Amino acid sequence: MLGANDGILSTSSLVLGVAASGASRSAIVTAGIAGLVAGAGSMAAGEYVSVSSQRGTEAADLRLEAGELAADPAGEPTELTGIYEGRGLRREPAAEVAAALTANDALAAHARDELGLPEDRRARRARRPGRPRRRRPRAPGPQQGVEDRRAWRCRGGRP
Repeated sequence: MLGANDGILSTSSLVLGVAASGASRSAIVTAGIAGLVAGAGSMAAGEYVSVSSQRGTEAADLRLEAGELAADPAGEPTELTGIYEGRGLRREPAAEVAAALTANDALAAHARDELGLPEDRRARRARRPGRPRRRRPRAPGPQQGVEDRRAWRCRGGRP
């Protein structure tokens, strides 16, 4: 909302300033349109930079967390247990939830609960309309060994 107010105020101020100078009607309209286009370009560039830097920060946090999971896979569920206890669960249920979420997708659980980066709220690149979303590869199933699933989680769910 503040951006819209800023755009309205700056464009109207530009038009009023040009009109006060005694310029022709076409010069006033040209200045107003130029102000609108410049303001829109500025807002778009600012939003792009903001989302790009947020995406970079999130990616760095996820890489760091994936490294922690690889370095100490046994200690990370304890960290999640403490988080769930802080949210009001007793020790045993918190440990069960942490173990279940770690077994399913440890990086996603830590991203959501430790880093505060739920999947649906992460910064994403804009995609062109009509292009299908890329699906994340599925984790190895129970028919594959425990080592396959553990290696999958340590890589952050990447094949």
